[in-house]
Amino acid sequence: MQPVISNDCARAHFLAAHVLAEPPTGPARGADLAALIDRIGFVQVDSINTVERAHQMILWSRRQSYRPEALKRLAERDRALFEHWTHDASILPMPLFPYWKHRFARDADRLHHNWKRWFREGYEAQFDTILNRVARDGPVSSSDVGEGEERGKGGWWDWHPSKTALEWLWRTGRLSVTRRDGFRKVYDLTENVVPATILRQEVDRPALVDWACNAALDRLGLGDEAEIARYWNAVEKTEVMAWAARAEAAGAVQRVMVEQADGSLRGALMRPARLAAGAPEVPGRLRILSPFDPALRDRARIERLFGFSYRIEVFVPEPRRTYGYYVFPVFEGARAIGRLDAKALRAEGRLHIRAYWPEPGQKMGKGRTARLWAEAERLARFAGCETVTAEPDWLRG
Repeated sequence: MQPVISNDCARAHFLAAHVLAEPPTGPARGADLAALIDRIGFVQVDSINTVERAHQMILWSRRQSYRPEALKRLAERDRALFEHWTHDASILPMPLFPYWKHRFARDADRLHHNWKRWFREGYEAQFDTILNRVARDGPVSSSDVGEGEERGKGGWWDWHPSKTALEWLWRTGRLSVTRRDGFRKVYDLTENVVPATILRQEVDRPALVDWACNAALDRLGLGDEAEIARYWNAVEKTEVMAWAARAEAAGAVQRVMVEQADGSLRGALMRPARLAAGAPEVPGRLRILSPFDPALRDRARIERLFGFSYRIEVFVPEPRRTYGYYVFPVFEGARAIGRLDAKALRAEGRLHIRAYWPEPGQKMGKGRTARLWAEAERLARFAGCETVTAEPDWLRG
């Protein structure tokens, strides 16, 4: 009979695997920061800067001594990290680069099929031109290429051909992001960014599947085959199913039943050692998370496990939005307790709270309100603000 993991226990294992079940203290630069990113697996990069960019908040929520210059130095000087695609643009440990060669080949096939429908013509003719220019003149950004080309007017994805070519060459591994100027990507030849010892490494398909499945399960704590496949978005579910059968036969994983927030049971895989160790204790600390935190990436999983229905309401117009379009999830211990709508008004030196919505059944007494305010003050300092202010009706019922 398969062991049953209670919902409280499952949430604790999940948060521990995502480095959210320990105090956010300790060093956060150099090798310590690289080790933290490796534990998380990947750090999503996003352009929205309502308070602070996603990758910065993800690291700050786990190590509040973290400062953005440490990430920049680790990626751009030490070359301990690289930037590429998981389910979205992400920062990854450099030792994973050999596994991404499979991703480059896969993306080349997929992009060839899709981009001809999505983007204007002419980008393929720019491949050699851009590669030759970078080889001759050094790194470029999208603003450095495409002289004389018509610039898009149709929105975010209406790129000029050379911009599309840059992204293609990056997605397929010919170019790599050497740095970001502000938030703009600057590209160089991959051999100038990735250390030669790593660039030479080759990984066959069985090794890729073995790594992707093991690494995903270790960073999820527990999960089924579909969740493991989605973690890196590097292998197919059928490959995960075959790996799981082999791993279970070898005693490397165990099948369990996990209690969901609604009381139902759902099958999952788990390491026997993790199961035997029991659930870790999750400190009751209150945390403000980025909407793009890796723990929240699988929205359906978060809803099943925590009873927290979280969506960014970007495309929902006022006044039909329940919340602001970009609200920050708030966790306390192993529970999702609310959503915070805040904005850094840096010119005025303040983090302004527009609204806070407690989750159903979560009371906001004096103690919890004080903890939320204290965390908001810590976030304000990280975002370069001196004070926290709030709307008179900021606490919503």
